[in-house]
Amino acid sequence: MAEFLDLESQDAVRMPWNVLPGTKAESGQCIIPISAIYTPLKPFPTMPVLPYAPLRCRNCRSVLNPFSIVDFSTKIWICSFCLHRNHFPQHYHSISETNLPAELFPQYTTIEYESPTEKSTTPPVFFFVVDTCVIEEEIGYLKSALMQTVGMVPENSLIGLITFGTYVHVHELGFGQIPKVYVFKGSKEVTKDLVLEQMGFFAKKPKPTAGVIAGVRDGLSHESISRFLLPASECEFVLNSVLEELPKDPWPVPPDQRAGRCTGTALSVAAHLLGVCVPGSGARIMAFLGGPSTEGPGAIVSKIFSEPIRSHKDLDKDAAPHFHKAVKFYEGLSKQLVHQGHVLDVFACALDQVGIAELKVAVEKTGGLVVLAESFGHSVFKDSLKRVFQSGDNDLCLSSNGIFEVNCSKDIKIQGIIGPCASLEKKGPLCSETVVGQGNTTAWKMCGLDKATSLCLIFEIVKKESPDAIGQSANNQFYFQFLTYYQHSSGQMRLRATTLSRRWVAGTGSIQASLFVLFVTIMRYCKKSESNRFTRTELDRVRPSRRSCTATYSGSSTTISSSFKRQSISPSLFLLTGNTNEGVLALLSLGTSVSWLDLIAGFDQEAAAAVMARQVSFKMETEVLVCSF
Repeated sequence: MAEFLDLESQDAVRMPWNVLPGTKAESGQCIIPISAIYTPLKPFPTMPVLPYAPLRCRNCRSVLNPFSIVDFSTKIWICSFCLHRNHFPQHYHSISETNLPAELFPQYTTIEYESPTEKSTTPPVFFFVVDTCVIEEEIGYLKSALMQTVGMVPENSLIGLITFGTYVHVHELGFGQIPKVYVFKGSKEVTKDLVLEQMGFFAKKPKPTAGVIAGVRDGLSHESISRFLLPASECEFVLNSVLEELPKDPWPVPPDQRAGRCTGTALSVAAHLLGVCVPGSGARIMAFLGGPSTEGPGAIVSKIFSEPIRSHKDLDKDAAPHFHKAVKFYEGLSKQLVHQGHVLDVFACALDQVGIAELKVAVEKTGGLVVLAESFGHSVFKDSLKRVFQSGDNDLCLSSNGIFEVNCSKDIKIQGIIGPCASLEKKGPLCSETVVGQGNTTAWKMCGLDKATSLCLIFEIVKKESPDAIGQSANNQFYFQFLTYYQHSSGQMRLRATTLSRRWVAGTGSIQASLFVLFVTIMRYCKKSESNRFTRTELDRVRPSRRSCTATYSGSSTTISSSFKRQSISPSLFLLTGNTNEGVLALLSLGTSVSWLDLIAGFDQEAAAAVMARQVSFKMETEVLVCSF
């Protein structure tokens, strides 16, 4: 296990199979897929940050890396992925075997580039969307937490405020002398044009007749934007004043009805406003919810108490009348946020449900955070909110506007990613026909990511030659390259490149590799030795013939012996029925190829467990699982 931890500490990658099955047929019979778990922004204290743009292959656009072949005499480097020959630019003229650039150092398989000319002109944006349909005590807890948060927000960050109940109220923070609020009806779906018209963005000059209106470049003035989004240092007093006087939603609620809460409309207004003012910048919509949405688009239940909120059984039976309509609305909202590069965070504090099942698609695809608590006064909520803005060792290192790309050897294809991202639909020869998660692309949008964000990548081996041919090949290596282009918390645009190399397995017998790994796991419990490993002699005790097999294993406390016909072997059946001894011997009888030892040595059990957990979680939400006993 130590060697896998060393690899992770160098490249932030864990792979179940670090020695890969040789052909498509063999990899297809593996229970655990060829996969990798990658943490794009894992901090590395010794990782260099280069102050120039990366050198890319002209053919496949991969980045120069330690596995590239370099001809120092002719100043040419050969791409390890497509074998294309590329010339070094003029500023690499002094390169030599004793004068290597940092990206060619063998220990720098993960490296970052920071271009001094690429920096976001817009500071980070935090848009608070506050639910006021809660009791006075909860309003007090929430106001207290928000006022403490305002003091922790970086001074250059922009802040906006929306409160909602039966109606949506957009607060104009740039006019501090007199409180000014723009109101939208909660039961009505709001469009971008309605936001532009009602909020007076073109009151002093005519609206452009063509083109997409988004930001200063497309006709908006700084003055109109600063009415709703102000730096924290300038609006702290005004924002605290608004929060102190913030009342509970004033609209009366009959005793037999729920409060009118237009969550979907409020989030839609916030998304349109950010899309108009700061498109393509690092912005987070932070929604503070205190109950279920009952008004307008995205509602999950009606106002009448006689209609209960949908339960898990209702969702399983497809008996939730508002579910599909709400999910469709939030799917549209998620596409809008992904296009704009903005994140949705949800802080839900209520004893009742708030509709996370419908909301989650927008949170997951934008890489947002979800915090669930019973009350806004609960420590889980208060501590989690502080953690978002905390600096120091516990800093989340929140980054934004990420684009994640994958490049790999031609004998591998990408089935997809399971994680907080959205497909950019960049199709190419590396895309597999089998789709898992966000697939059919080699590039994904990551609106929000932090130092703990991890992606599960699923691959498919397409090589059809026999493993013997691979063993005789001059180059038996797989290459992977993960590129993460993102906006650092400092505002600087960076590119992190991680390049990996993994070996093909050579020889026959790897078809049953996954089952053999199950055998190893079981036998470790039987053996109970300090080394917890099997020696070559122990494995060679298995002597299978064409028709039958006799296998014996003698451990410190266990002796297993059996003989049966080879044709009747069903290892998975033995294991599932609980006959561990027979199952172990059946696995032993499948062959004693040396490649098994290679596969075992390169198998990471922790990574395999994490990959299978992600796959099961994904399938539970997208497929109907049938269990029979």
